[in-house]
Amino acid sequence: MTAIPDPDARALVLDTVAKLPNLPGVYRYFDAQENVLYVGKARDLKKRVSSYFQKTLSSPRIAMMVEKISRLETTVTRSEAEALILENNLIKALRPRYNILFRDDKSYPYLKITNEQTPRMTYYRGAVDKKHQYFGPFPSAWAVKESMQLLQKIFLLRSCEDSVFANRTRPCLLHQIHRCSAPCVNIITHDDYLLDVENASKFLRGRQSEVMQSLELKMLAFAEQLKFEQAALVRNQMSALSKILHQQSMETTNESDIDIIAVIVDGGRACVNLAMVRGGRHLGDRAYFPSHVEDAQVTAEEPIEVEVLSAFLAQHYVDQFIPSQLILNIEFDAPDLMIALMAQCGHRIHCSFQPQEQRRAWLEMAIKGAQLSMARMLSEQGSQQARTRALISALDLDIQDIDQLRIECFDISHTQGEATQASCVVFHHNAMQNGEYRRFNINGITGGDDYAAMRQVICRRYEKMANVETMDSVDTVERKVDRIMPDIVLIDGGKGQVEVARQVFVELGLDTGLIVGVAKGEGRKVGLETLVFVDGRMPKELGKESAALMLIAQIRDEAHRFAITGMRAKRAKTRQASQLEEIEGVGPKRRQRLLVRFGGLKGVADASVEDLMAVEGISKQLAEEIYKRMR
Repeated sequence: MTAIPDPDARALVLDTVAKLPNLPGVYRYFDAQENVLYVGKARDLKKRVSSYFQKTLSSPRIAMMVEKISRLETTVTRSEAEALILENNLIKALRPRYNILFRDDKSYPYLKITNEQTPRMTYYRGAVDKKHQYFGPFPSAWAVKESMQLLQKIFLLRSCEDSVFANRTRPCLLHQIHRCSAPCVNIITHDDYLLDVENASKFLRGRQSEVMQSLELKMLAFAEQLKFEQAALVRNQMSALSKILHQQSMETTNESDIDIIAVIVDGGRACVNLAMVRGGRHLGDRAYFPSHVEDAQVTAEEPIEVEVLSAFLAQHYVDQFIPSQLILNIEFDAPDLMIALMAQCGHRIHCSFQPQEQRRAWLEMAIKGAQLSMARMLSEQGSQQARTRALISALDLDIQDIDQLRIECFDISHTQGEATQASCVVFHHNAMQNGEYRRFNINGITGGDDYAAMRQVICRRYEKMANVETMDSVDTVERKVDRIMPDIVLIDGGKGQVEVARQVFVELGLDTGLIVGVAKGEGRKVGLETLVFVDGRMPKELGKESAALMLIAQIRDEAHRFAITGMRAKRAKTRQASQLEEIEGVGPKRRQRLLVRFGGLKGVADASVEDLMAVEGISKQLAEEIYKRMR
């Protein structure tokens, strides 16, 4: 329970408020335990912060938060635009209780066309630069790959790695199935290929009519020169483009880039559904579920839907591409926010609340998508909460708030002792917390010794808890997570592995009552598992229909999946590297030449015999051996 600040602390807060400047900036409120309560921005820090400490507040819920304030910090900025950026960076970093929080998702995918002598298109995630052309962002990887397939069908752009492209001696399979014009072996001239790249860029920017006119002129020019084969290829391009445009005729408008945002609130939860239109094409949508919506209502000065929308616009677009047009289902008046966003992106942003025709249909689709996503989330959440509650009851845990139940589950994976890895997955707040998963490489043990592997991973994970008093006082997010002790330590194994965990806990001075093992039943059938304990409790069989067992199975299966994917990646890397080293006749110099020529092991594995023979010192016989061994 949050402590109430003492009178001296409150007096210090009021004294700080009285000395604030009348300048733009960001303010942060802390409680007596140094937890961040709220982060806000202001055009005038003194006026804005002072309003929280008036005798009569507009909302009793705001008063609840203000009572907890033990300390405040402020940062002065040069403008409100700077304050907006700083505010949302702090919200993402500090995750205050009374702010509406959206997951920090910078992993939007793009379609990238490189700026090279022979450009290629590729799927891309990460920071964009001015050297290459980036199209997007797209709401999903599927949308990017669908667009790449369209470009391959219409414009036949290459998508191969440079190491492969530079060493081709004959066209690849993509050329044979009419998905690439094979610039690698000069089947298409360099100028014609660059024209296709330019047309592809125009297509992605929504200038399809220009592309069609360009192709028509190109086809007629070939026909006049009696180059009928080339004219036929251009005709096929036009046909493919015409078919695509016909399929998209119901969703294409003159505007190139539009974001459609629908906000709904139900049962104390909110859903923001973002649909993206890029180059006149509707690329799909993505639903967001902000956290702290119920607590954020304490500080809400407007309807909660408006607060959610404002939070989304600020947090999502503060470091993302902002289209020139936004279509919204909630009317709101936030000129300061829009001015700040426009100052950041460098162009005007038009908000439409009552769109017409096709854009109205898009908004209705976005609202419907938000409603369906909300219904699905509430349904899944209810089911998951029931499972969590059932597990707490089955294990007689003294936990009142089921959201606080934290489970860490361990699993060991290897292939006959090779590439041993351990996984630790985390269940918290009624959901798997992917960002807190950990993998541990297991070294210094006999291959296949699962008990030694379990001892090593349990010790490495929880020795931090035994030494918590000696740890540095400066906390990173990862260190804070490492210092949290779970309510249940779930071991995917029977009595043997559970006993190993017990020994480690005894050595570290930790509570062995937290350890729960999952022993497989007869025939390893799902539903016949037995829970094993080390603190004197008898083993417990929950039964096939038990909601608690369903949750345990979900967590255990996720730990197994996470461990085995890591093990396979490690094994493949080890095996592939050793394959090249073990080939007789491939010494250090030849191995280095191969890796340099093909850009890595994957390039070597993808190379043909002819490609391998082109490397200095590689004979036909050796090339055939490398080709066979790397498959």
